[in-house]
Amino acid sequence: MHSITIYHNPQCGTSRNTLALIRHLGIEPNIVYYLDTPPDETTLRQLLRQMAITPRQLLRTNVPPYMAKGLDNLSVSDDEIIQAMLDEPILINRPIVSTEKGVKLCRPSELFLAISPVRLATDFVKEDGEVIKAEG
Repeated sequence: MHSITIYHNPQCGTSRNTLALIRHLGIEPNIVYYLDTPPDETTLRQLLRQMAITPRQLLRTNVPPYMAKGLDNLSVSDDEIIQAMLDEPILINRPIVSTEKGVKLCRPSELFLAISPVRLATDFVKEDGEVIKAEG
Protein backbone atom coordinates (compact mmCIF):
# COMPACT_ATOMS: atom_id res chain seq x y z
CA MET A 1 0.00 0.00 0.00
CA HIS A 2 1.42 3.35 -1.04
CA SER A 3 0.72 6.54 0.84
CA ILE A 4 0.32 9.51 -1.48
CA THR A 5 -1.16 12.91 -0.69
CA ILE A 6 -2.14 15.38 -3.39
CA TYR A 7 -2.94 19.02 -2.66
CA HIS A 8 -5.63 19.31 -5.29
CA ASN A 9 -7.78 21.91 -7.00
CA PRO A 10 -10.41 20.18 -9.15
CA GLN A 11 -10.78 23.37 -11.24
CA CYS A 12 -7.17 22.98 -12.46
CA GLY A 13 -6.45 20.77 -15.48
CA THR A 14 -2.90 20.01 -14.35
CA SER A 15 -4.18 18.99 -10.94
CA ARG A 16 -6.90 16.80 -12.49
CA ASN A 17 -4.34 15.17 -14.80
CA THR A 18 -1.99 14.47 -11.91
CA LEU A 19 -4.77 12.90 -9.87
CA ALA A 20 -5.84 10.81 -12.87
CA LEU A 21 -2.22 9.71 -13.43
CA ILE A 22 -1.92 8.59 -9.80
CA ARG A 23 -5.16 6.63 -10.15
CA HIS A 24 -3.97 5.21 -13.49
CA LEU A 25 -1.12 3.65 -11.50
CA GLY A 26 -3.69 1.92 -9.28
CA ILE A 27 -3.25 4.19 -6.27
CA GLU A 28 -6.03 6.07 -4.51
CA PRO A 29 -4.34 9.06 -2.89
CA ASN A 30 -5.32 11.13 0.08
CA ILE A 31 -6.83 14.21 -1.54
CA VAL A 32 -6.49 17.55 0.21
CA TYR A 33 -8.75 20.16 -1.38
CA TYR A 34 -6.36 22.88 -0.34
CA LEU A 35 -8.67 25.79 -1.17
CA ASP A 36 -11.19 24.42 1.35
CA THR A 37 -8.69 23.06 3.88
CA PRO A 38 -5.40 24.88 3.29
CA PRO A 39 -2.21 23.71 4.93
CA ASP A 40 -1.27 25.43 8.17
CA GLU A 41 1.98 27.38 8.38
CA THR A 42 4.00 24.45 9.73
CA THR A 43 2.80 22.15 6.96
CA LEU A 44 3.37 24.74 4.25
CA ARG A 45 6.92 25.39 5.45
CA GLN A 46 7.58 21.65 5.67
CA LEU A 47 6.34 21.11 2.10
CA LEU A 48 8.59 23.92 0.86
CA ARG A 49 11.60 22.37 2.64
CA GLN A 50 10.81 18.92 1.25
CA MET A 51 10.47 20.30 -2.28
CA ALA A 52 13.64 22.38 -1.80
CA ILE A 53 12.00 25.44 -3.36
CA THR A 54 11.40 28.97 -2.16
CA PRO A 55 7.98 30.39 -1.35
CA ARG A 56 8.27 32.59 -4.46
CA GLN A 57 8.75 29.45 -6.61
CA LEU A 58 5.49 28.05 -5.24
CA LEU A 59 3.60 31.32 -5.72
CA ARG A 60 0.87 31.56 -8.34
CA THR A 61 1.28 34.78 -10.27
CA ASN A 62 -1.84 34.66 -12.46
CA VAL A 63 -4.47 35.22 -9.78
CA PRO A 64 -5.86 38.57 -8.57
CA PRO A 65 -4.39 38.43 -5.03
CA TYR A 66 -0.87 38.29 -6.49
CA MET A 67 -1.02 41.88 -7.72
CA ALA A 68 -3.44 43.06 -5.03
CA LYS A 69 -0.97 42.06 -2.31
CA GLY A 70 2.01 43.50 -4.19
CA LEU A 71 3.70 40.11 -4.44
CA ASP A 72 5.27 41.09 -7.76
CA ASN A 73 7.64 43.26 -5.71
CA LEU A 74 10.85 41.23 -5.35
CA SER A 75 11.54 42.84 -1.96
CA VAL A 76 8.60 40.94 -0.43
CA SER A 77 10.14 38.47 2.03
CA ASP A 78 9.63 34.71 2.12
CA ASP A 79 7.74 35.09 5.40
CA GLU A 80 5.42 37.67 3.82
CA ILE A 81 4.80 35.37 0.84
CA ILE A 82 3.99 32.46 3.15
CA GLN A 83 1.60 34.66 5.12
CA ALA A 84 -0.10 35.74 1.89
CA MET A 85 -0.48 32.06 0.91
CA LEU A 86 -2.01 31.28 4.29
CA ASP A 87 -4.41 34.23 3.91
CA GLU A 88 -5.24 33.45 0.26
CA PRO A 89 -4.63 29.74 -0.51
CA ILE A 90 -5.32 30.40 -4.21
CA LEU A 91 -1.77 31.82 -4.23
CA ILE A 92 -0.34 28.31 -3.64
CA ASN A 93 0.58 26.67 -6.91
CA ARG A 94 -0.65 23.15 -7.42
CA PRO A 95 -0.72 20.23 -7.43
CA ILE A 96 1.73 19.38 -4.70
CA VAL A 97 2.18 15.64 -4.31
CA SER A 98 3.83 13.85 -1.41
CA THR A 99 4.98 10.21 -1.60
CA GLU A 100 7.48 8.08 0.29
CA LYS A 101 9.94 9.02 -2.48
CA GLY A 102 9.60 12.78 -2.04
CA VAL A 103 7.46 15.87 -2.47
CA LYS A 104 7.07 17.75 -5.73
CA LEU A 105 5.11 20.52 -7.39
CA CYS A 106 3.80 18.51 -10.33
CA ARG A 107 3.62 21.10 -13.10
CA PRO A 108 3.46 19.48 -15.62
CA SER A 109 1.65 16.45 -14.26
CA GLU A 110 4.25 13.95 -15.51
CA LEU A 111 6.74 15.34 -12.98
CA PHE A 112 4.88 13.09 -10.57
CA LEU A 113 6.64 10.10 -12.12
CA ALA A 114 9.93 11.22 -10.51
CA ILE A 115 8.45 10.54 -7.05
CA SER A 116 5.99 7.80 -7.95
CA PRO A 117 6.37 4.59 -5.96
CA VAL A 118 5.05 2.70 -8.99
CA ARG A 119 6.44 2.83 -12.51
CA LEU A 120 4.21 3.77 -15.43
CA ALA A 121 3.57 0.43 -17.16
CA THR A 122 0.95 1.61 -19.68
CA ASP A 123 0.58 4.89 -21.56
CA PHE A 124 -1.45 7.61 -19.87
CA VAL A 125 -3.52 10.09 -21.86
CA LYS A 126 -4.04 13.56 -20.43
CA GLU A 127 -7.34 15.46 -20.76
CA ASP A 128 -6.00 17.33 -23.80
CA GLY A 129 -4.98 14.12 -25.56
CA GLU A 130 -1.25 14.37 -24.84
CA VAL A 131 0.22 10.92 -24.18
CA ILE A 132 2.67 10.16 -21.43
CA LYS A 133 4.50 7.09 -22.65
CA ALA A 134 4.97 4.07 -20.43
CA GLU A 135 8.44 3.62 -18.99
CA GLY A 136 10.47 1.11 -21.00
